[in-house]
Amino acid sequence: MTNTVDVATNVVSQIGSQVASSFSQQASQGREVFEQALAWLAQHGISFLINALGAVAILVLGRFVVKGLVAAADKALGRSKRVDALLRTFVCSVVSKCGWAILIVIALGRLGVDVGPLVASLGVTGVVLGFAFKESLGSLAAGLMIALNHPFKVGDYVTVAGVEGAVVELNMMATVLSTADNKKVTVPNNAVWGRAITNFSALGKRRVDVQVGVAYGTDLAKAREVALQALAKVPGVLADPAPAVAVASLEDSEVVFNVRPWSTCADYWAVHSAAQVAVMEAFEKAGFDIPFPQLDVHMKNG
Repeated sequence: MTNTVDVATNVVSQIGSQVASSFSQQASQGREVFEQALAWLAQHGISFLINALGAVAILVLGRFVVKGLVAAADKALGRSKRVDALLRTFVCSVVSKCGWAILIVIALGRLGVDVGPLVASLGVTGVVLGFAFKESLGSLAAGLMIALNHPFKVGDYVTVAGVEGAVVELNMMATVLSTADNKKVTVPNNAVWGRAITNFSALGKRRVDVQVGVAYGTDLAKAREVALQALAKVPGVLADPAPAVAVASLEDSEVVFNVRPWSTCADYWAVHSAAQVAVMEAFEKAGFDIPFPQLDVHMKNG
């Protein structure tokens, strides 16, 4: 029993000795670090404090400088009629981000940080990210070209990348369309700028093209005059340019007229429908036959 107690006492004594030794080493290391910190502060503390205050001052004052540059850029771009809101927003964003990047580099340099390797690493990182996001960068570049050339704007009815609809949103990465059947289609700008763009709204007026047929033997001059009179009564048909009615083709069972009134872009579809109804009713009232497709068959005896 006495031997067991002695063994336990020795074990506890050894553990206590090890803990005390470890604690003493940690305390010694902590004291050494603290003394080094005090020595560094005594030697460099004032200069570091001055540099830190200088870096803070650079950021605070630089903030107002960046805001002034952004405001000046926005005002300058606002004077140009060729620069739309999309391009103004993009340029102001670039000016702001570049200004803050320069401020941060200057502030770090004031604190004594070697910014050379940092700038070099950012360059390498930029190249890697460029390869990784080349499609997105392509859309961004295409968005910049759209903003510079503005082939369309929000509200225009267009065909881009094979999609037809009204432009409801335009940003640097994509163009958002609303189709005639109320579908939302987002088209990347690199697909938009890389293909033909049709803007139905840009010129303010559109020509409506419809075709109406009459039977052979009809007085074509009178039919043309009746069609023009009918078009003059259709709401939305413009007097300038004047509507046009002319023979388009001679088909198997009818003479086809091209009926071409003009309308504003907003009234296009209403005029397209109303013009066909008005001309058909006018022809019927004038006694003109609007023939169905027919085929004459001649039988030969024996």
